Amino acid sequence: MSNVIITLFSAAGYDRAAQGVAGAGRRLAEQLGGKLHAVVIGAHDPLLNTKLASVADAVVSADQAELTEYQPEACLAALTEICKPIGASAVLMSNDTYSQELAPRLAHRLGGSAVGDGIELSAESGAIRVKRSVYGGKAVATIQLKRSPAVVWLRARAFDVPDSASGSVATVAAASVNVPAAPTRIVERKLEVSGEARLEDARVIVSGGRGLGGPEAFADLQQLATLLGGMTAASRAACDSGWCPPSWQVGQTGKKVAPGLYLAIAIRGASQHLAGMSDSKVVAAINIDPDAPIFKHCSFGIVEDYKKVVPLLKEKLSALQK
Repeated sequence: MSNVIITLFSAAGYDRAAQGVAGAGRRLAEQLGGKLHAVVIGAHDPLLNTKLASVADAVVSADQAELTEYQPEACLAALTEICKPIGASAVLMSNDTYSQELAPRLAHRLGGSAVGDGIELSAESGAIRVKRSVYGGKAVATIQLKRSPAVVWLRARAFDVPDSASGSVATVAAASVNVPAAPTRIVERKLEVSGEARLEDARVIVSGGRGLGGPEAFADLQQLATLLGGMTAASRAACDSGWCPPSWQVGQTGKKVAPGLYLAIAIRGASQHLAGMSDSKVVAAINIDPDAPIFKHCSFGIVEDYKKVVPLLKEKLSALQK
């Protein structure tokens, strides 16, 4: 029971979140003295399978037609059938909506326990312990999962990518599973086209809040983000005001990010927003209010009107790139 399973959906590919799950699984398997098994659900993806084969000890790909389109009952049945014989101590999943939906149900079918939004994993005397943020990011709780396997979905970018493989490459095995007839059917699917990478994968984020005063200022923030090689985000107040798309929202009810640099501009720093960006490596803030809570959570801060600071930043960055 010392094995570890990681489950991924091929539709996402080997993105930064998937790499974090693979890295977390590899290190946990080494702690437990077991093997790492990777399970891929969905359409056949040779590149994803090859990447996982260089990290895991075994890779199983379930790519039959019934699993190409995500259906919770079908994917749950496939994961249960594949994971149960392996007898793992932990099943690690990504932070996508599919995994969040399936994690507690998979734990029930495997006779284990589940927890979500893990930011740190460890094994103590064979038991899995998971750290996760609570109270809007104001505290960190350590949860010991007593029933095995521990089914955990992990926060994106909270875990390092796996080390480069130095040993043998695992064989990719195709799995044929019994998929039940779906009790529901997909009537319509609407894909949001953003033209950008995932905000959760950004290394630099320039985020704006209510203090910007309107949607026009976000054009300046986008230019600044481009110069920094990053992406633009926003607080809930800015999104609710219609100044920017909901997909930009960072916070407790938005996206949870962990970039190398998070630049908060005209954001006061309410606990709900901090919950979404508290894992950032470096936080810098620009706010006209010296008592704004964001200054208690940043490494660098400027008390000034952003209209005076942002143009100077853009000018200096543009000069450096010439």
